[in-house]
This record gives sequence, C-alpha cells and structure tokens, in this order.
Amino acid sequence: MIRLFKVKEKQRELAENANGRGPVKKQTAGELRLHKDISELNLPKSCTISFPNGKDDLMNFEILIGPYDGYYLGGKFLFSFQVSPIYPHEAPKVKCKTKVYHPNIDLEGNVCLNVLREDWKPVLSINTIVYGLYHLFTEPNHEDPLNHDAAAVLRDNPKTFQSNVNKAMAGGYVGETHFPRCM
Repeated sequence: MIRLFKVKEKQRELAENANGRGPVKKQTAGELRLHKDISELNLPKSCTISFPNGKDDLMNFEILIGPYDGYYLGGKFLFSFQVSPIYPHEAPKVKCKTKVYHPNIDLEGNVCLNVLREDWKPVLSINTIVYGLYHLFTEPNHEDPLNHDAAAVLRDNPKTFQSNVNKAMAGGYVGETHFPRCM
C-alpha cells in the first residue's frame, strides 16, 4: 500500500516536470491553516492586509489598522505577523512597526495582548488577533501595560493621555520621545 502512494507521487512529479512546471512545494499543516484563516479574514473596513514578500510567503504579512473610534481616531498603525510552521499550535509573533504612544505597546513594538500569550488556543485565528489589536486602539488597557508611563497617564488623567496621543500621532514629542507622524 505504501509503495502505491510513492509510485503515484512520483508519477505526479514526472507529469508536472513534463508540463514545464517545477516540483510543487508541499505545504505544512500551519501553511494550510493560515491559508484558510486568511481566506476567511473579515477585517474591519479600516484595516488592510499586505504581503511584503509576495503572495508566496503567507507566513509573513502585515496588517494596517486605522481606528475609526477612540483615542487613536485617524491614526494608521502597521503590524507585522510572523507565523510559525506549527501554527495554530503556537501564536503568531506580532510586532507594531509604527512607533506609538500606547499603554499596551512598548516603544520597540512589542504588543501586550492576551491572545498572543497565555490565552492563545489553536481554535483562535488571525481574525481574533486583528480584532484584539483593533480593540487595543479603541479601549487601551492601563491594567496590563508594557508602557507603564502611558498606562499611568491613562489611569490618572485621561485628558492628558488624549493630548499625548494627539501629539504623538501628529509627529511630536511626548516627554523626551519623538514619534513619527502616523495620521
């Protein structure tokens, strides 16, 4: 029985080579699941997906989030996703490529989102992560911060926090830190 499968696979490879196509790269289970997740992606209207390495590299992509509500209204924030071959058993690695004044995103782009850490389960999808990231911009969480200074300002003085967010998104300074324009 096993030999039959090897013979059929060899015949398929020979036929593909005869058709002028190279051998077909087998997809990992993670690539297959990711392909399914991306095809079923239901992004908010203000979000877009792009593949900087081309459509052949599904395991690395970017999501641009443009919140249309909350403190970050009008901003554009780019996130890179690196997906492991053992996805969905391991959460993707997500980094914010836009420098942002945010309690849950540090100045190096690390993101504090529970579904990227302890709450990740294989039944979750890329869609879950995107909506989680979007939610961070509409409802920043000062109780689980990566940027402790921003979290303290949000907790103690929301008006000052809004002012700091506006300065940062306009390309100004908050304290000693300069933020590039992201509006």
